[in-house]
Amino acid sequence: VQLQASGGGLVLPGGSLRLSCVASRAIFSDFVDKNWAWYRQAPGNQRELVATVTNDGRINYIDSVKGRFTISRNGSRKTVYLQMNSLRPEDTGVYYCNAYRGANYVYNWGQGTLVTVSS
Repeated sequence: VQLQASGGGLVLPGGSLRLSCVASRAIFSDFVDKNWAWYRQAPGNQRELVATVTNDGRINYIDSVKGRFTISRNGSRKTVYLQMNSLRPEDTGVYYCNAYRGANYVYNWGQGTLVTVSS
């Protein structure tokens, strides 16, 4: 499985972006059986978990993005989405998706997509 994230870019504070992550070469049942997450890595920082969606639809966010970000997934497209609204400069970073099992990620990391929030 290859993870291909897209949708990043340069946006003004307060703006919005919608990120997509396709799990190419994944079969449908393998995709829907997995828990999925978005992560981000700001310059000079470690990668952090941002949002999760379990295989039965439970969703969680880190406190700093609650009310602003929305994670979703489409099994038929084998794609995980992250709608990001009211973006802040501290949201800047490279965003990645991956499946996870407990505290561990499942697949090799893709290239991620860069989000830059700046005026």
